[in-house]
Amino acid sequence: MAFVMDGLDAEQYDRTYDDRDLLRRIVAYFRPKRGLMALVAFGITAQALMQAAMPVIISAGLDRIVTDRSTAIVVALVTAVAVTGVLGWVFNFIQRWYTARVVGDVVLDLREDAFAAVLERDMSFYDENPSGKVVSRVTSDTEDFATVVTLTLNVVSQVLMVGLVTALLFTRNVTLALMVMGVVPVVVALALGFRRIARDTTRHQQRSLARVNATLQETMGGISVAKNFRQEQTIYDEFRPINAQNYRVTLKQGFVFASIFPALFAVAGLATVMLVQVGGGRALDGDISAGDWYLFLQSVALFWMPLTSIASFWSQFQQGLSASERVFALIDAEPAVRQHDTRPVERLDGRIELRDVSFGYTADHLVLRDFDLTIEAGETVALVGHTGAGKSTIGRLLMRFYEFQGGQVLVDGIDLRTVDLAGYRHQLGVVPQTPFLFSGTVADNIRYPRPDASDDDVRAAAGQVARGDWIAALPDGLDTEVGEHGSALSMGQRQLVALARLLLQDPSIVILDEATASVDPLTEAQISEGLDVVLAGRTSIVIAHRLSTIEHADRIIVMRSGAIVEEGTHAELLASGGAYCDVYNTYFRHQSPDYQPGSGFVEVRAT
Repeated sequence: MAFVMDGLDAEQYDRTYDDRDLLRRIVAYFRPKRGLMALVAFGITAQALMQAAMPVIISAGLDRIVTDRSTAIVVALVTAVAVTGVLGWVFNFIQRWYTARVVGDVVLDLREDAFAAVLERDMSFYDENPSGKVVSRVTSDTEDFATVVTLTLNVVSQVLMVGLVTALLFTRNVTLALMVMGVVPVVVALALGFRRIARDTTRHQQRSLARVNATLQETMGGISVAKNFRQEQTIYDEFRPINAQNYRVTLKQGFVFASIFPALFAVAGLATVMLVQVGGGRALDGDISAGDWYLFLQSVALFWMPLTSIASFWSQFQQGLSASERVFALIDAEPAVRQHDTRPVERLDGRIELRDVSFGYTADHLVLRDFDLTIEAGETVALVGHTGAGKSTIGRLLMRFYEFQGGQVLVDGIDLRTVDLAGYRHQLGVVPQTPFLFSGTVADNIRYPRPDASDDDVRAAAGQVARGDWIAALPDGLDTEVGEHGSALSMGQRQLVALARLLLQDPSIVILDEATASVDPLTEAQISEGLDVVLAGRTSIVIAHRLSTIEHADRIIVMRSGAIVEEGTHAELLASGGAYCDVYNTYFRHQSPDYQPGSGFVEVRAT
């Protein structure tokens, strides 16, 4: 059966918690809810008392009817049973109502903590962990936790019931009560025997569900590509074994949980037969009354069900512990990016220095090694080179998305590892090749970096990009809905929205990551016009494969295999015939306005 668990290994950040540590963490979430928990405790206690009182009332009524069959006695008995039943329902409602409130509040807090942890994780975390699996922990696992918390509160009620019934049994007949107690260790031992296998099986079921969620999320994200290449069947064929594995693991989990109850009920049934045999003989001999015998049988029935639930609770409770373990592992995951201090950041001039920086996305493969680069405040620097040269890596390090293994990255002479990241990133503007837009209007997306910005501020920022001409092409202007991920807009329109958003942000440093690589010439002209406004007076790093975005840069840095091989202006580098000419011939030559196929090659004299 090992194949059932294939591919369900723990994530890198997973950890194993001791049950005591988990319970301590869980209790901490309930501690602020003491008032509501008091109402739950009242409901539990009162309901248990009503349940225990019911057979006592009927027993007393039976003994009384034996000697007095008057209508008044019958009416009194019926009334007492009805009142007890109604009160039991009322107290049960109180218990369940406030239990739902407490559990809802606790899950709300737990899910908010998990979501906050998701936001705090650095980009390397998302490189290593599929987002669908992370989503599963925030949604499915917190829901599983809620279910088992409800189960726990129900078990508290059942524990109290067992206590009351046990006391009642000993008051009626010590011998028979001892016989009942003798079976308790067998039931408890049998239930605890399922504990380890239940915990392990549940953990694997949650991981398999996370794989399903991850696959679904990836499929939805790339559905346009799949349809473009007519790969729907391939995706479906890849999903089937993952879904089938979840089915097998869930089936195994169901078998484990389904096995415990028949075993427990079998033991309870044998014990009940033995008690009926012994107790029935005593009732016939007159050692106990008919009412007491009825009370004893009803008490035993009341006793076995809660006892069985309590005994099986530990096996079922593993589902909640496994779920909480996965959520707490997400919350407790160690960040790869570590700040040594949180110095407040004033308005930056934008002077950037990378000193002896070494960095690799994996420890055994460095992208940058002892890398040095200085960019003066207000300077526009273009990074060019073949794929894998390390251009985008520099931008990501400046954004502090990844932890570098050696050296220093400084802005205005301040080590980035010592600044308040929120304050620093507020002064860092980024325009990626494929900008991300949130559901809402164009105005909402422009306002994103400054939620308090007025409508006039938004219009002013949008109007500065390409003189605002692009707004007229939108169906409803700035009130146009962008759709999911901006799907209602063209790629060029998304870029223009991203530029307007950046202008509203007013950063000191701008990073453009191939911002015009996927647009038509007209939109490129609009974006280029907008870039002139965006870059004015700001330190700018341009990572581009478009000639128009780099030929006017103050300095062009040519990179190869994580090192700087050449630098200078566009004209200087073309004249030198060095490594830039090779890049120019590969990426930029055909973008020249006077380009003719087969012409325009620049002679490369050095590499």
